[in-house]
Amino acid sequence: MLTLAWTYLKIGLIFFGGGYVLIPLLQHLLVDQYRWLTLREFLDGVAISQLTPGPLAMLATFTGVRVAGFGGGLVATICIFLPCVVLMLLVGKYYNRLKEIDLIRVTLDGVLPAVVGLVASAAWSLGTTLGSLHEWLLLIAAFCLFRWTSVNPMLMILGSGLIGMLL
Repeated sequence: MLTLAWTYLKIGLIFFGGGYVLIPLLQHLLVDQYRWLTLREFLDGVAISQLTPGPLAMLATFTGVRVAGFGGGLVATICIFLPCVVLMLLVGKYYNRLKEIDLIRVTLDGVLPAVVGLVASAAWSLGTTLGSLHEWLLLIAAFCLFRWTSVNPMLMILGSGLIGMLL
């Protein structure tokens, strides 16, 4: 339980710019290092968590429950949110002053390319797990629908899941 708490406290500290940048790190920790989830469970957890607000944070709950039942889910969820809540309580009231400091603005601007690289890395990491032709065709179809139509992403996720179950 302590390892679970410490792991999600560390992840919560770097939960910056959206959870997608953390997919490679989460995969390394949860699948490779601690072996709390199999790669398939991890991918299923990522996919299912997309249906909820705060998707990758919900992956913490999923992992916690898988590792240590209800208490593990509660601990993982609290620990992933705790650092950002504390940070917002400390920084929130000074935000307007802080955003005017050049060093902070330039630093945040420098983080953007790293975030893009991490998201690309996550996409690559998840893409390399695709094995069958129907998975690749589903990926291409979903990408085309998302890119060139206004189909609701929630419908695409549900539809892709249904197609995956049928195939």
